[in-house]
Amino acid sequence: MKHWIQAARLRTLPLSLSGIIIGSAYAYHQGYSNWKIVVLALLTTLGLQVLSNFANDYGDGIKGTDDNRIGEKRLVAAGIITAQQMKKAVIITAIITFIIALTLIYIAFGKENFVLSLVFILLGVGAIGAAIKYTVGSNAYGYSGFGDLFVFIFFGLVSVMGSNFLFTHFVDWKLLLPAIAIGLLSVAVLNLNNMRDIENDRIAGKNTLVVKMGLEKAKKYHFALILTALVLFIFFSGLITIVMYIYLPIVFVLVMHLKTVKKAKKYEEFDPELKKVALSTFALSLLFCLTLVFTNI
Repeated sequence: MKHWIQAARLRTLPLSLSGIIIGSAYAYHQGYSNWKIVVLALLTTLGLQVLSNFANDYGDGIKGTDDNRIGEKRLVAAGIITAQQMKKAVIITAIITFIIALTLIYIAFGKENFVLSLVFILLGVGAIGAAIKYTVGSNAYGYSGFGDLFVFIFFGLVSVMGSNFLFTHFVDWKLLLPAIAIGLLSVAVLNLNNMRDIENDRIAGKNTLVVKMGLEKAKKYHFALILTALVLFIFFSGLITIVMYIYLPIVFVLVMHLKTVKKAKKYEEFDPELKKVALSTFALSLLFCLTLVFTNI
């Protein structure tokens, strides 16, 4: 069991919840609440993240990409879990996640909103497909530099805007600002991962965006991701009149993080920074949620 928990990569889970928390909290601010939608949306997202982690372990493991990786070891590459066992885990996790997603869609839209239900079913299928195809298959998009785009779409736009729509059934375009911000912060975590693994990925033929642009440009790209996300999130908070000084600790942590990234010379130095950005994003979403909840009391 401990090996499967390790394969699920628990440290990646808080980041995946951030978009759902923000979309749901803003729905509460708009006057909509349904605890069933919140719970099922969080479970669906957790399922998708675990699915992605299992599929990544399997896809990179059978291709030899993880043979000499830096940081947390991968179970298939290490021979602790066989490729066949991981493949079965991917299938089972995909089925369970899809069932939870279907339940969520039914609770949100009922029988009378067939078109909306169909749209979200297609989004669910797309999310499951994206989670698997990042590293699995001969045309895995993570090996062609498109990982950043898919993370931005599903962790940012779909997570924040989609979760909010489940409550409201309409689009509030102001929500694009935090959706883009969370998407960019999620991409920043992937970018750190890819900066850490740049040499290993280059040898394995995994042409991530970092491999294509090189380490120095990847650092500049990273600065742009973090700073743009902070500006957008703070601007959105100003639009809906949330006190912004509550974000100062997060801003401080991320500014110090950028200083560390700028000075980093060894690839191992990027590994602890993943946790900082992931947990900072999660903390940002929690602070946003708590502020909106207490504002509405």
